[in-house]
Amino acid sequence: MATIDLTEAQLHDYDPVREEPPDFDAFWRETLTEARKHDLDPDFVPVATALSAVRVHDVTFSGWAGDRIRGWLLLPAAAGEPLPCVIEYVDVDRGRATPYQWLLAPAAGFATLVVDNRGQGSDLPGDTPDVDPEPYGGSANGYLTRGLGDPRRHYYRRLMTDAVRAVEVARAHPAVDAERIAVTGDGQGGGLALTVAGLVPDLAAVVANVPLLCHYRRATQATNAQPYFEITRYLRTNPDRVEQTFATLSYFDAVNHAARITAPTLVSVALMDDVCPPSTTMAAYRHCAGPKRLKVWPYGDHSGGAAHAAGVTAQFLAEHLR
Repeated sequence: MATIDLTEAQLHDYDPVREEPPDFDAFWRETLTEARKHDLDPDFVPVATALSAVRVHDVTFSGWAGDRIRGWLLLPAAAGEPLPCVIEYVDVDRGRATPYQWLLAPAAGFATLVVDNRGQGSDLPGDTPDVDPEPYGGSANGYLTRGLGDPRRHYYRRLMTDAVRAVEVARAHPAVDAERIAVTGDGQGGGLALTVAGLVPDLAAVVANVPLLCHYRRATQATNAQPYFEITRYLRTNPDRVEQTFATLSYFDAVNHAARITAPTLVSVALMDDVCPPSTTMAAYRHCAGPKRLKVWPYGDHSGGAAHAAGVTAQFLAEHLR
């Protein structure tokens, strides 16, 4: 796959207009107020593993509608407390998997909270079901078109609410320094990190690697890859719902959330990424309101910087959490 969408020179000039609904902030205030009516009730159960340098806890907490969400909390055994904490959001079609997948941040001396994706887990296993009590309208296979008829019933309202409540879970643990919380992720996880940082104003750092959930209309015009192609297929069979579809998705567009971020933010973009086209990532970066840094991988695909990405992430987190 050669460079797609935009060259690096074009990338830096790309500055799209945001599509933001007038009640965006009110929608999210209502959403989070509703979620917080349910007791967070975090539960941290120690788990025996072969990791002698890391203490592992099986985590459950109340997310959207009080649904119990799973996760892992990893604590470096030798580090003093309270610890900075890195919250890891997981890419699309993946779950929390096992603790052995998430050792970078604990190796750097940080607590790590890995958040499961409700209803996902075909690539890496997950443990959190998704039950929509009020399914609404048709959809294509996947998550982006679930509940498109009403933003209050859209799948990502539930998932993003879970992600916000995970910050509250991290802050509830006595080993965690509540003032040094970072949110990170790749793909869908990167989009969730940007979203949470826009909704939670006092984070210490944000890392969004090749983020999904950005600039949906442009994404459907720039790629035929999944998962954005799910929207394209839906609109091919429902051509009368184009504007209503993007109106719903605008509440869950990380570009709009990025405009509310105040924390230092690292965004990475790969110029050969056909899953998250560079222009969609650049839209989020361009509108990110806080101190920001862009890492461009000229020959990267959706793996971003591949083996080199972890080092860039670790260095950025070290700068802002220590």
